[in-house]
Amino acid sequence: QVQLVESGGELVQAGGSLRLSCVASGRTFSNNAMGWFRQAPGKEREFVATINWSGTYTYYANSVKGRFTTSRDRAKNTVYLQMNSLKPEDTAVYYCAADRTQFTSTTRYRVSDYEYWGQGTQVTVSS
Repeated sequence: QVQLVESGGELVQAGGSLRLSCVASGRTFSNNAMGWFRQAPGKEREFVATINWSGTYTYYANSVKGRFTTSRDRAKNTVYLQMNSLKPEDTAVYYCAADRTQFTSTTRYRVSDYEYWGQGTQVTVSS
């Protein structure tokens, strides 16, 4: 059974930092791009960040560029999202996802690019 499990979400004050982790089990995703998305109440799920299969390329939404950093440890089947300078508008459930295709060379920022999803972790930023 394939599972993606996020952790690290919590309540934090504006300006603070959090590090989210996403551990995959059931199969390896070392050859798949991994993405982070978020969904606030009443809003659609939106793209946050992605990292390619080799870990050499990352791409971010404009709203988080310069504040968030994604990385991966392929040996541990784990991807991370370091979030700094958090703002109240960053409040959402954060999901990690695995690309449906291996060794992709295009930037993966669409929900439809991803096949496997975690259950999400809540991040709340207070003002």
